[in-house]
Amino acid sequence: MADYIYQDILIENGDVVLDAGRNPVLIQDRAVIAQDIKHAIMESHLAVDLIAERSPSKKADIRTQLELLVEEDVRLVPGTVRLEEPTDGTIYVFAKTAEFGNLDLEVISG
Repeated sequence: MADYIYQDILIENGDVVLDAGRNPVLIQDRAVIAQDIKHAIMESHLAVDLIAERSPSKKADIRTQLELLVEEDVRLVPGTVRLEEPTDGTIYVFAKTAEFGNLDLEVISG
């Protein structure tokens, strides 16, 4: 048996990803944490708000809300969350997991 702490089904674009045998693709550990964070951000609608907002002060507030949302995940090292938001509607999240090292993910809001 494999030594995974976390295991989940891979979800992309709201659908379960299937392999060639039509079985769900499984992800483990760091990928599970990244997927959980991405889904939390998408479900909060903060990514859409951040992309749509033009006021610098309101953008800063939404960015803080996003950072706090990500920081709630107990599998991350507190204080390591960093967000980057280029102008193309993508938000990049960088953090350090407690057990699996660095975590990099992107949330496309569109």
